[in-house]
Amino acid sequence: MKVGTLCYVRDNGKTLMIHRIKKEEDMHKGKWNGLGGKIIPGESPEECAIREVREESGLTMINPKLKGVLTFPLFDGANDWYVFVYVADEFEGELAECDEGKLEWIDNDRLLGLPLWDGDRIFLRWLDGDGFFSGKFIYKDGKLIDHTVIFHK
Repeated sequence: MKVGTLCYVRDNGKTLMIHRIKKEEDMHKGKWNGLGGKIIPGESPEECAIREVREESGLTMINPKLKGVLTFPLFDGANDWYVFVYVADEFEGELAECDEGKLEWIDNDRLLGLPLWDGDRIFLRWLDGDGFFSGKFIYKDGKLIDHTVIFHK
């Protein structure tokens, strides 16, 4: 089992995304993603979210909001992934280069037109809701085959 975070930093109608084009052995290669990564031992999800965004972008999120949890059974073919999803509209710092891909502020109305994982096209719409979501996305050979969600108020 792998546990991680996925973060969407937003500012003035735009979301900071990473185009995963720099690493050869990257299961996300060519796709656009939010920022984030694996939780390290002893770290809370919030600490991981803040650390990962800072490491990948140079920005420090202030009061990131936990919006939901995503489950990806056998996403990489070997492990179930559990991902805490955060949104932050407050941050400080200067945008820096990222060794995992190219960072870019994308207009929110253009996000769904990017090369994304199919599940991302679904759950990105949930980020603006008032409640908390718990989603499960099942992929086989890189293709989304099923998903479910429970919304909590």
